[in-house]
Amino acid sequence: MAPAKEKENGMVVMPKDEFESLLNNAAERGAERVLAHVGLENGHAARDIRELRDLLEAWRDARRTAWQTVIKVATTGILATLLLGAAIKLKLFGGQ
Repeated sequence: MAPAKEKENGMVVMPKDEFESLLNNAAERGAERVLAHVGLENGHAARDIRELRDLLEAWRDARRTAWQTVIKVATTGILATLLLGAAIKLKLFGGQ
């Protein structure tokens, strides 16, 4: 590997493979710092993220089920009210 050379204008020139190695090293160190910053540095990050995704999916399923239940209850209530109104209108309850 040839050493990096600095030009007169402050630019640094280095071989492509050295530059790519430098970038990969910087990216890896940056990723490790980010994982440490969010508390996922202990080697269990993949499992923790899978568990978080599973928890999020369960939350979405629960929310979807809750909305479906609300809609079913509202629909049943409206239909029951319409049937009760029709029964009263037709005097099916023995009214005058």
